This record gives sequence, structure tokens and C-alpha cells, in this order.
Amino acid sequence: MDELVYPRERTLGTITLVLGLLVWVVLLIGTFGGALLMLAVGFLLYLFAQSALIAHIKGNGVELSETQFPDLYAHFSACCDRLNMPERPRAYVIAGNGTLNAFATRFLGLQYVVLMSDVIDAMDKHAEGVRFYMGHELGHLRLRHISGHLFRWPILWLPLLGAAYSRAKESSCDRHGLACCTSPASAAHALAALSAGAKRWAKLDAGSYLRQSAGETGFWMSFHELVAGYPWLTKRFARVMDTKAQAPPRNGFAYVLALFVPYAGRLGAGFGFLLSVYIVGVLAAVALPAYNDYKIRAALQLVVTESQGARDALAHFYESSQQVPDSLSRIGVASTLPDGSHLSLDTRRMLLTVSTARGELIFVPSVAEGHVLWSCTNGERIKPTQLPASCRTGDVHR
Repeated sequence: MDELVYPRERTLGTITLVLGLLVWVVLLIGTFGGALLMLAVGFLLYLFAQSALIAHIKGNGVELSETQFPDLYAHFSACCDRLNMPERPRAYVIAGNGTLNAFATRFLGLQYVVLMSDVIDAMDKHAEGVRFYMGHELGHLRLRHISGHLFRWPILWLPLLGAAYSRAKESSCDRHGLACCTSPASAAHALAALSAGAKRWAKLDAGSYLRQSAGETGFWMSFHELVAGYPWLTKRFARVMDTKAQAPPRNGFAYVLALFVPYAGRLGAGFGFLLSVYIVGVLAAVALPAYNDYKIRAALQLVVTESQGARDALAHFYESSQQVPDSLSRIGVASTLPDGSHLSLDTRRMLLTVSTARGELIFVPSVAEGHVLWSCTNGERIKPTQLPASCRTGDVHR
């Protein structure tokens, strides 16, 4: 059954799984296990949301069985057998309210396939079409797309990667739908209902529709597919008709723009663009202050070096006289450093303050075994995060 898996899904699935697990490990280590709490909260939210969905399906849908819509149940059973799925998921029909769709889900170990009534009605005279939709959703369950989502979740938002993996999964599931049909044309016409609608699909000219995909190589067509979780229906139609069909090439420049748009799932490119703006804004809000602090730290480190002579002179005077000099000039120390910073001395505590263009750096003396040692701290207009590394780590200076 390996031929039912779209080749790119294997590669993309491995990449997203490895990266996702690495991110989880980093989160667990970096948050000292705090990510487990986030997972627990997330699971509770999922539990309530998913339980609401399952309750809605069971309370409002119709479960297929040998006595309830036996024709549909027979198609469903045959499709499960074709896909080597002896443990049958529970299958339901629910009102589509104009929606041509189906979906698969799972909850607490149980699997569900839900068919919208509109898609069944649209395929009323095309049983193969119903089997295609069943097979497509069974493909999601067979390939564990739902259960594997958690491990990959931290990196699925990444531009290009998350969307490409989603599209590859849909292509694999289209192959599962095809496997449940007797011919590619039958499967392709089931897909056509998503384009042409519940009635017109039967009159679709397959040849013209196949040729239509050849014109989808423009910049914007390429871009919006690159950020979307589904391939264009024309491409899906072509791949179902011929699984070895080569898709028309995308515009190369579209990849450049798509690289800046995170994958936002079914919310689309617009939300993905807003998400990218938000991410850039957050990074800027974090990075710019950090860069500013880095520049100040570098400048203050120079002050630490250039004021070393003044500290040495003060220490020598105190060690020899056990007194604090009444001024810097008395010990031959200039009050200005080469960078223009001004030195001032607290003659009571022998604090040495360096007033720089960015703020005050204060050197505090202490005596140990007859020797004067210096530590440094921040004064006015300098934040603790802007102190040089030697000040922040509590190093002492002779």
C-alpha cells in the first residue's frame, strides 16, 4: 500500500516530525518542564472542544450500519477492506447545509468519518464518488495524520514547510480515495463536484479541465498555493487522473514572498501575512532593545578598562595610608577619561562614579586581607541589563 502515499509526504513528514520533536525537547528543557503544563492546558482545551464536536456528530448525525443506509455502509466497508483497515471507524452522515465536504477525526482512541449529506446527494447517481470521499477521509486515519499532528505542531507554522506538508497529506488521501474507485475518471469526477457544484460536475469536460491547470504558473497563483494547505483542485484532478502526472512549474519568485508568510492553515494567506507581521513586530520589540543594550555594554566595558588606572591609584593610596584621598587630583588622577567620561569621587565611602554619555557606572570598593577590591554597579540612566559582563557576574577588580 506504499503507492498510496504521496512521495513528498514521506520526506516532509520525516522533516516535520524530527524538527517538531527537537522543538518540544528544547521547550521542555528551556522551561524546566513548564511546557508540560502548557501541554496539559492544551489537552484540556482540546478535550472540551473535541468532545463538543463528537457530541454534535452523535446527537445530530446518522450512524451508518447494515440497517441504516445499508448502501452507504456497504461502500464504506468495501473501502475499509480495500485500504486494509480491519478496525472500521464509526461513520456518520450529517446535514451539510450546502457544504460539499467530509472529514475525519478521532477522540479518546475512537476514529470517526463524517460525510456531509450534500456531498452524498451530489453523488447520488455516482456511487464511485461517494467511495472517493470515504477513501480520502480514511486515508487521514490510516496515515495517522491526526494523531501525528501534536508532535509536529511547534513547527507547522513555518513558511513553505507547513503548507507543503499539508498539501502532501491531501495528495496522499486523494490516492486513498482513488484506490476505493474502479477508475481514475470516477475519482476525478468526484473531485469535480468541489469545483463545478452538486449538479454541474456531471457535465464537466475532463480534457478542458486538465488543460486549465497548465495556465496556473503565474506569480500570484503560485504564491497563494505555496501558502495554502490544499493543492489547487485542477492539480488534484490531474493527479487523480494520472498519479505520475507532472504538475506545471511554479513561479520561482513566488517562493521568495512565500518564505515570509507563516502557514496559517485554513485561515489563509491573509491571516498568514498578518501573523508574519506580528512575528516580525515581536522579534523587533525583543531584538532592538537587546541590540541597544549590547551597544551600551560594549561602550561601558571600554569605560571599565580606561578607569582601571584611577582605581589602582585609589587602592594604592588607601592601602598605604588607610585613608580616602580628598580629591582625585591629590593622587594625580585626571577627572576626564579619553572618551570624555567624567570621574567623581565620594570622599566618605571612596565610591568612584564614572559619568558617561549613556549614564553612570559606579565602582564600589571593599577591603580583603589588606587589599582594595572593586565591584561595579549601575547608576542613573543605566539598566542592570546594560552592565558589562564583569559587573553582572559580580567579578571583583584589583
